[in-house]
This record gives sequence, structure tokens and C-alpha cells, in this order.
Amino acid sequence: MTSFDSSPQLGIWRALLALTVVFVMLATTGWTAVRQNKGAASPLEATLAAWERGRIGGRDLPDPGAPADRLARFFASLTAHQRDRLAARYPLAVGNMNGAPVTLRYRANRLALQQARRVERERMHDDRLSPVGKQEAERRMKRFGVMMRPERQVLAFDPMGSGRMAEVFGDLDRARRVSVVVPGVDTDVLTFERTQRTYAAPVGMARALYRAERAAAPRTRTAVIAWADYTAPVGLGVDAATSMRADNGAVRLDALVSALPGRARVALYCHSYGSVVCGVAARRLPGRVTDIAVAGSPGMRADNVRGLGTRARVWAARDSDDWIEDVPHMEVGGLGHGADPVSGGFGARVVSADRARGHTGYFEPGTDSLSNFAQIGVGAYDAVRCADGNGACRDGIPGTTAA
Repeated sequence: MTSFDSSPQLGIWRALLALTVVFVMLATTGWTAVRQNKGAASPLEATLAAWERGRIGGRDLPDPGAPADRLARFFASLTAHQRDRLAARYPLAVGNMNGAPVTLRYRANRLALQQARRVERERMHDDRLSPVGKQEAERRMKRFGVMMRPERQVLAFDPMGSGRMAEVFGDLDRARRVSVVVPGVDTDVLTFERTQRTYAAPVGMARALYRAERAAAPRTRTAVIAWADYTAPVGLGVDAATSMRADNGAVRLDALVSALPGRARVALYCHSYGSVVCGVAARRLPGRVTDIAVAGSPGMRADNVRGLGTRARVWAARDSDDWIEDVPHMEVGGLGHGADPVSGGFGARVVSADRARGHTGYFEPGTDSLSNFAQIGVGAYDAVRCADGNGACRDGIPGTTAA
């Protein structure tokens, strides 16, 4: 009889054990978070309900969940004054409505942020809150104040719970190429931007990518979206070990990409758990998505690129010091996220991530990963540096040559 210790299944059993330990130790935290959100009233939902009862110019307002092209035609039929009235009356609805003009969404979200800031200022003095609760209210109040500055272009905002947000860098209406940064765990309105560990936060990632793309192709009109408009897992609990959050995030990501103005080509940059979101979304994403790049990925809920069901080019990067390498890349009973995207059998185009420095350093200026992401974003595939150093990651792309 074959000894268990010498069996090739030993690695699988160890991985299963690791997943089981994670599940048992962290289940309480994960499920508690889910229960706390259940049944809570949402300011966005309340605003959408008011919108559904509203009228403008003697006609009913359209279904806010209608296809983006139908909503775009509705807004195009209004006068500028009527559009501004709707933004002032229903700021959260208009600010999050795919199909509404981009600049109108920016104005609406500035108003929504102003309202949310007033709420948090009142909570700071609410004696029913603990000192910790008051401190969090103060932090949120300050964050909303920063985000409502005139130069900020907030494309989506929802203050409910930990909050959701998306911000644009560049001119989204005129962009020929759009990049979308999809972050991972512990992303909310308070971690959306950081003064320390700047490039580990969505705003820092997107801003660095935008600057790198501008440097790589100054004549190419680009825009980058820091997209934290889904409810990300908190910590490494059950939510992070399953696709529960990714399933909802994938629907929202598809809605965003499908509603982007113009005919710009789109590249997705999916970090950590964000790559799970992109993996789940891949099959339904529109053809304008030409590239999906993952960094520090725990898996994409697929065994290989073919299993993603997308025609987009799939790129993968991982720093040699990234702890995600030690996470079991498998999926059993809903736990885990499948094969390792940088493994040879997965079939992704593996690019260099030299100098990325761990799990959160992929968008640091001066890293190979950021440089590669920028070249992908502007379509300069010939300038991408492959992880193997021989140009194999560029094989089969029209207009490129092997290094």
C-alpha cells in the first residue's frame, strides 16, 4: 500500500486543511459582517425610490435600472437646467446612474458628498455613539470633505455601511483608452485614499497608473478609474475565501464598463481579491475590454484562461516577496479561488513585477509592474517586459515582436 506521506495527494490535503482552518477560525467574523448589513436602510435606495415617483417637464422619470443607452437618451432629451434640477433633487440617484452624463454625475456626487458630510458632522456629537464611533464619524466627515473638492471627479458614491466610491483621472468623455483599477479586501471610503502607503489604496494606484500611461504615450487620450464601487471583503475571513462579494462586484463592474461613454478600449487592473471580481466578470464583459491584468492574485475562479470565457488578453504579475504565493490556489466546496494565474498551466501572459516589494507594491512608481500596466493600457504591447525575459508573454499580439 502507498504511504500517505509519499502520496502526491499530500499537498492537496495540506491545502484543504489550511482552507478548513481559515474557515473555522474566521467564520464568525465573516458571517457577523453579513448579518449586520442585512435589512439596513440605504440612502441610495431611498433616493432611487423617490426618483421612481418623480417627474420632470410633465413626464415620468424613467426606470433607474433601465439600460444605460436608454437612460442616456433620456438625459440627452433634457435641457441643461432640467439635468441640473435632477442632480440637485436626486444626487445619489443621478450620481450612481449608468447612462447619466459623466460631468452631471460628478456634480451630483459632489452634492451627495456634501449631504453625507453633514450627517457625519452630526454623528460626531451624537451621545449615543461610543468614542470610537465618534472618531469614525469624524474620519468619514473629513474624507467626504476632501472628495467633494472641485478637482475631484467622483463617478460613484454610496455612504451606506463602509461605503463605495469610484473616481476618474483624466477626461473620460474624450478618452480613447480607459483603464479601470479594481482593488481587493479592506477597501471602503476610508481606505479609498491614503497619505501613508499611498500606492496601496485605489486612488494612489489609479493616479500612478494615469501618470505612467501619460508618460508612456503623451499623445494618447487616456482616463483611469479608481473603482471601489463594490462591497469588498473585510480582512481574510469567509468573504475573502469565497466569491460571495465578487459575484455582486462582477455585476457592478460589467454595468460600469458597458455604460462607459464613447468607444474607448478598456483595460482592467485587478489587484488581490479584485482579480476574483474580474475573473467572475470576465465572461459577461463587453468586447471593448481588450485586456485584463491581475496582480497578487489568489485566483480567478477558473482553472485556466479558457475557463474565463473572455476574448480579452489576460496578463498576470506577482512579486517574488508576495505572501499570496503561499495561499492554496484551489477551490473546494466554494472555498478558495482556483488555479494560480502566474502558473504555466493557467495560460496567462506573465509579466515582470520586479521591485514591486510585496503584496501591495504593484503600482509603486519605478516598478516593472506599473510600467508594464501602463504599456498595456496604451496598447504599447511591444514595450511590455515579460517575466521570463524572452518576450514570450507578447506572442501572438498583432504588431509586436519577440524580445
